[in-house]
Amino acid sequence: MDANSSLPMNQSAAVQVIPAGYVVLNIFSYLILGVTFVLGVLGNGLVIWVTGFRMTHTVTTISYLNLALADFSFTSTLPFFIVTRAMGGHWPFGWFLCKLIFTIVDINLFGSVFLIALIALDRCVCVLFPVWAQNHRNVSLAKRVIFGPWICALLLTLPVIIRVTTTTLPIGKTACGFDWSPWTRDPAEKMKVAATMLLVRGIIRFIIGFGTPMSVVAICYGLIARKIRRQGTVKSSRPLRVLSFVVASFVLCWSPYQIAALIATVRIREILLGMGQQLRIALDVTSYLAFFNSCLNPMLYVFMGQDYRERLLRSLPASLERALSEDSAQTSDTGTSSTAPAGAELQAV
Repeated sequence: MDANSSLPMNQSAAVQVIPAGYVVLNIFSYLILGVTFVLGVLGNGLVIWVTGFRMTHTVTTISYLNLALADFSFTSTLPFFIVTRAMGGHWPFGWFLCKLIFTIVDINLFGSVFLIALIALDRCVCVLFPVWAQNHRNVSLAKRVIFGPWICALLLTLPVIIRVTTTTLPIGKTACGFDWSPWTRDPAEKMKVAATMLLVRGIIRFIIGFGTPMSVVAICYGLIARKIRRQGTVKSSRPLRVLSFVVASFVLCWSPYQIAALIATVRIREILLGMGQQLRIALDVTSYLAFFNSCLNPMLYVFMGQDYRERLLRSLPASLERALSEDSAQTSDTGTSSTAPAGAELQAV
């Protein structure tokens, strides 16, 4: 979901003059990107390993595995943006990686928000319709339903797949961004088409890619909270507390960017003409805050369960020993004892 700001920004970054007062902010942005990359890859990689290989597959673990895959794939692309930023907006990786990297970014950022909405919907169904969930909520159904968020993400990423490409700037640098009107070289026509397409795209992305999933989440958690309050178990409901923290972190990380992106969409002509420098900086800063959410998810979804964290940390040395052993003699009992407690803990979340 960062293409609203980063793609147009990349096209003009080469001619952008950053005031001296923002040097510290610029350095801080590198730090945020670096930390997000390291924590995101390690944290989400650990979640993928645990949910994919150490735990019995359930509806819940399948959802968290897909969310970790989305965040892992996205954070893995951050070094490309760090290098491009350090080179003043120049994209040195070629046409193929330009299209591939931005496609990966869009699919996984959209996929993550849709997966969060799906997890909220699943939890809501379990709370409101426990009998139906017990009879019909199974791994087979989950494996089919989980394709829904990815298909929606792919459809919203089609403009990137079709129109993102490399272009040579007048100063000789190569930029990776949208080319909405390859049929013409007239700057006025290109500006007009780009402004129209980015306006439509920005509105669609805000409504479908953020507003609708967050509305689903809000409705689901509202229904869950009402049901639990009626039963008088709010204080003892850890799943509701965990999910509330997850949603709160997502909203806090993404809302500033979404607001800035919506303002930029309305003022897209100013952005394309090189004006609105403060808005560009706001998009820059808020996008890094949004990216940071991708490395928070492992901690919020998994490590908030203290019992699970302790069991996971105790299992790591044994797992490494088995992995590094020349001849491993694992038994089914061993696998069950190491994965079942962790699976039950995450399923409770």
